[in-house]
Amino acid sequence: APDVVPESVSPPQVLRQFRMVFGAVRSHFRQVEKQAGIGGAQAWALSLVQRQPGLGVTELAQAMDIHQSTASNLVRQLLQRGLLRSEKSPQDRRSVHLYLEPAGAAVLQTLPGPFEGVLPQALQQLSPEALAQLHAGLAQLLPLLQADLAAGGVPLAEL
Repeated sequence: APDVVPESVSPPQVLRQFRMVFGAVRSHFRQVEKQAGIGGAQAWALSLVQRQPGLGVTELAQAMDIHQSTASNLVRQLLQRGLLRSEKSPQDRRSVHLYLEPAGAAVLQTLPGPFEGVLPQALQQLSPEALAQLHAGLAQLLPLLQADLAAGGVPLAEL
């Protein structure tokens, strides 16, 4: 099949789409914070520990696709608020396992889903072709923005 030439799209049209994406993300995380009094990244972390009791900080960071230090900070905040508890691993004393406290479970019950945020959920619903097109377009856009590559390891809720 011949290549389909995309119809002409103007930069302002795409900018408007970005504004709508950012608005949807911001609105979701504001609602989470208003209802639960915790940030969106904290809510996501709690939900992951609820799904997988005994999760370690490294596994949490991998599941959220964030830096280990960012995950450690999230965990520390949740421990201080009494929403999580940690237990040292009997095999390796440096390793900790995370468990949801009853207060953490209560917070999660009050929250609107999806816990990971609306954008990750929406991206999972795209066709592989649409996801590849979006990835290719953003790969061209990011260098033009001189985007901070380290920002890729920060949860959206914290940006």
